[in-house]
Amino acid sequence: MLTFKKIFKIRELRLSILFVLGMLVIFRLAAHIPVPGVDATALSSLFETNQFFGLLNIFAGGTMDNFSVVALGVAPYITASIIFQLLAMIVPKLEEMQKEEAGRQKITQWTRYSTVPLAVLQGYGLIALLSQQGGALGFSITGYHLVTSLIVMTAGTIFLMWLGELISERKIGNGISIMIFAGILAGLPSFFQRTFATFDMSQLFIMIMFAVVTIATIIGVVIMNEGQRNIPVQYARRLRGGGGSASFLPIRVNLAGVIPIIFAISIVLFPTMVAQFFMAANSEFLQTAATWINQLFQNQLFYGITYFVLVFGFTYFYANVVFHPDRIADNLQKQGGFVPGIRPGTPTAEYLDWISNRILFGGASFLSLIAVLPLIMQQATGNASMIVGGTSILIVVSVIIDMIKQIEGQVAMREYDY
Repeated sequence: MLTFKKIFKIRELRLSILFVLGMLVIFRLAAHIPVPGVDATALSSLFETNQFFGLLNIFAGGTMDNFSVVALGVAPYITASIIFQLLAMIVPKLEEMQKEEAGRQKITQWTRYSTVPLAVLQGYGLIALLSQQGGALGFSITGYHLVTSLIVMTAGTIFLMWLGELISERKIGNGISIMIFAGILAGLPSFFQRTFATFDMSQLFIMIMFAVVTIATIIGVVIMNEGQRNIPVQYARRLRGGGGSASFLPIRVNLAGVIPIIFAISIVLFPTMVAQFFMAANSEFLQTAATWINQLFQNQLFYGITYFVLVFGFTYFYANVVFHPDRIADNLQKQGGFVPGIRPGTPTAEYLDWISNRILFGGASFLSLIAVLPLIMQQATGNASMIVGGTSILIVVSVIIDMIKQIEGQVAMREYDY
């Protein structure tokens, strides 16, 4: 309670929070303006019952279920960001640019430019995919509606990208993440409405189990999100001075955040998406192959195992992108630091790599379990609506924790004035 009082005593912070809330209201208003000609009722039903489209809707920030003018959400921008992160591993020039402020600004600018063609491509793919779902869109994929829809959806993505950057400038959280977070929360009222509208006493046990699993998932996400291993580090200069106070090198359990789930979703849904385009092909072979792929990925066991393995693998992959034991060991050696009992240089790098791989196993296993949790709950309860969205919980908890930390940091920075 005291922290809340401090927040609202600081004028700049108070105005920043109100500004962010205002931007989120604009975002949610835009999310309820459908593209002309769309059958919103049919689309809403499709997104509620189809897990594939449900996942896409989550990462779009809850803007797809009524095919709004911002239907693509921030997904193209996220895709562009991931592409440049991966390119930095391959292209040495980009890797060097990431180390400097001017270089990072240049990469950010390129990411914005890349968002436009990616939005056009993803918009066309989404329209083509939805048009094959029993005419849910309400218009043909060809002609005037296609062109105008692509223009509107691309403009909507750029608009949300701009809103996200305005929110990030207020330094109370990442703007893109906050908009995804707002989209998830916006879907809660309709979820509770559907749940209680069809509730009867025979579902009481399922609801209790649902509540228990949800609470356990939230606790688990908080623990794994905040969990870290502190590696003790000592500095030779401090030891000579007589102090010798050790510092710590923290290695997080969940180094990759929600990025591996985004990667895995892109890969596991790609075959189904491609197969949808060949369902009506003239070639009998292509039709048979497309039907077989669709049936294969509709198998919940195969889909769940594939999804689990991909998330697990991408967690290790992305951790290797962001965590470089060689660089850390080199920087420690240059600063006169060392891990007690470990020789500086290559032995330190090998030790850090060994520690991070051990910690990462637990993080990757938990993240993979979170990803397939809806499938597990669906099989356990036999109820498609009463499922725990582990990915949604992970995003919500991560965003809340990040916002709390940034707000507390701003309060602490200005506390001496009050």
